[in-house]
Amino acid sequence: MRTAADRIRHAVSFELIALLIVTPLASWAFGKPMFDMGVVAIVSATIATLWNYIYNLGFDHALRRFTGSVRKTVPMRVVHAVLFEGGLLLALMPTTALFLGVPIIEALFVNASFALFYLVYAFVFNWAYDVIFPVPEASTVSGIGKA
Repeated sequence: MRTAADRIRHAVSFELIALLIVTPLASWAFGKPMFDMGVVAIVSATIATLWNYIYNLGFDHALRRFTGSVRKTVPMRVVHAVLFEGGLLLALMPTTALFLGVPIIEALFVNASFALFYLVYAFVFNWAYDVIFPVPEASTVSGIGKA
């Protein structure tokens, strides 16, 4: 398992590097000022973090109520991910449309583009992070690991 410090390094570096990549790309792709796209990216990341907490708490409560457990099967994980992203897109559209002064449908495209970017970025970032900062072997202190 990773340490708390490692998890903090992971989370902070994930967000900072993403903002450094997505802001100029979005500015170029949508023809909006970099500052505006940076604000949208930062606000979106903040809302996504809050949504993550609220959504997962609600999903787990609903799952426990309907199935008696919070254990997720592969199909349930697919449903979980799709509903999370769909809810996040709906949550972000009004803020994006208002701040950028664009129609709601354009805000949907902006946010869907962010979602696609983060899907690919998360895969690449996490793989690279695991190569650069390998997960430490389980210690024998915890009773797990090599003898």
